[in-house]
Amino acid sequence: MSVFETLSKINVNDKVDKKNGLSYLPWAWAWSVAKQNYPSATYKVYENEDGFNYHHDGMTGWVKTGVTIENMEMIEYLPIMDYRNQSIKVDKITSFHVNSSIQRSLTKALARHGLGLYIYAGEDLPQERASAPDEHRLVNLNIGDDNYTKVLKYVDANKDRPFSEVVKMLETKYKVASNVNKEIKKHHGGN
Repeated sequence: MSVFETLSKINVNDKVDKKNGLSYLPWAWAWSVAKQNYPSATYKVYENEDGFNYHHDGMTGWVKTGVTIENMEMIEYLPIMDYRNQSIKVDKITSFHVNSSIQRSLTKALARHGLGLYIYAGEDLPQERASAPDEHRLVNLNIGDDNYTKVLKYVDANKDRPFSEVVKMLETKYKVASNVNKEIKKHHGGN
């Protein structure tokens, strides 16, 4: 069984916290579960060229983290946000904001490995126990639109994963027509 299959079957519902209408998985619990299942799992916080543990464009900031399980790293970028989940201007960022964003980003990187991923897809249960995604909530993915650009960035970040897993992830959020699937497969390299 793959890492994704193992972690995506774990029901995290009783561990989910809600804040400002969004669902969160506590980072300490998520990391504990990952280490229980994969003791050699590691994480990394990427620094910018100046050695800071966050990045910025002069206006707002973000963190970049990665979680490696069985030699596969999943990278997550997350904006540095305030308690209202709004991006913070770079001159207002504190170490508390950065640390909070790092922990959330690591949890989302774990979700890319499968742990609690269904939370971010708007589902209530892991895929094995959930019904098929509600097609009315899926966004049509069209070549050239803003979502397509985001999808290509996701595909670039996941070229080391089998194409079937990448598409499976995309289909939790998007309705992917066969012509779009073909273009994404070309972009991915199609393994």
